[in-house]
Amino acid sequence: MFKLLKTEGKARRGEFETVHGTIQTPVFMNVGTSAAVKGGISTMDLREIGCQVELSNTYHLHIRPGDELVYKMGGIHKFFNWDKPVLTDSGGFQVFSLAKLRKITEEGVFFNSHMDGKRIFMGPEESMRIQSHLASTIAMAFDECVENPAPYKYVKKSHERTIRWLYRCKAEMDRLNSLPDTINKKQMLFGINQGGTYEDLRIENMKEIAKLDLDGYAIGGLAVGEEADEMYRIIDAVEPYMPKDKPRYLMGVGTPLNILEAVRRGVDFFDCVMPSRNARHGNLFTWHGKMNINNERFFDDPRPIDEGCGCPACRNYSRAYIRHLFKARELLGMRLCVLHNLYFYNELMQKIRDALDGGYYESFFAKYSQILDKRTDN
Repeated sequence: MFKLLKTEGKARRGEFETVHGTIQTPVFMNVGTSAAVKGGISTMDLREIGCQVELSNTYHLHIRPGDELVYKMGGIHKFFNWDKPVLTDSGGFQVFSLAKLRKITEEGVFFNSHMDGKRIFMGPEESMRIQSHLASTIAMAFDECVENPAPYKYVKKSHERTIRWLYRCKAEMDRLNSLPDTINKKQMLFGINQGGTYEDLRIENMKEIAKLDLDGYAIGGLAVGEEADEMYRIIDAVEPYMPKDKPRYLMGVGTPLNILEAVRRGVDFFDCVMPSRNARHGNLFTWHGKMNINNERFFDDPRPIDEGCGCPACRNYSRAYIRHLFKARELLGMRLCVLHNLYFYNELMQKIRDALDGGYYESFFAKYSQILDKRTDN
């Protein structure tokens, strides 16, 4: 299913075949948590801006509108009119980050919905059943995401429980994929590496979950408040133990610089709400650095956000107009900026793939790692 086409150092260029199409890697997945990208972005827009994979969340769709409804509507692809791959996060991170009251047991987690306080239970089997109802292309295993830093003793117990949960996830997914009324009988399962910021626990966890020969492997529990260097240290520690013939996914990451660094360390899949969240406040990514469209200097600027950018916003509107939309509190301004940032991220990944194809990723990295994380006055 995963074909490694080329490498440059640890950086990898690949293709991942799925029932909903082939994914060119490295890839950034555009995040539509509740089956929609915040900012008024439709799946028709996602096609136009070069999105390969859309990511939605098990927890949020289970809470609203309910996975039973999505199943009744024919699965998430039919529900929101998208024929390309969809990855569903397992809900584990949201259970541990949103639920104010929760109780962790070997069976799973009891928690209160952040919407209405309703008591809910979710464990490995429940997460797999929900994701099977959603009929996503790739399902993520149910895991516990611990805070960083956390006590070593607790993290050790947590990662060991996450391994046991993964075995249950795989068994349940195999069962669900064999049922006659399952919508996507070729649903894939990615396991998630946990272990906090402790290298020995991360390595132990990765060795154990690699034994299951899953469709892919993710590094979870990072980008949750620790310094970037800590994240890179853990990637470097875990990467040698990740199967070479399976895709690697760094969950919830990140900035353009984070992506450049992680690709260099052997990561294939990325996702983050940052491009859409930042855009909704006028914070934009360009090939000259970061900018805020609300700044006074753009009041009468006739140029597009980024000259040379092919996104719908840059092809049709000026900085002055988009700034006016924000000041007038018109939702169109937010929508145009979200389109721009997502286009930028998808184009960034295309340029990374081109650099790997051409054998010049190191020079590409050297140039843009110095530019993309800086604030521009242009």
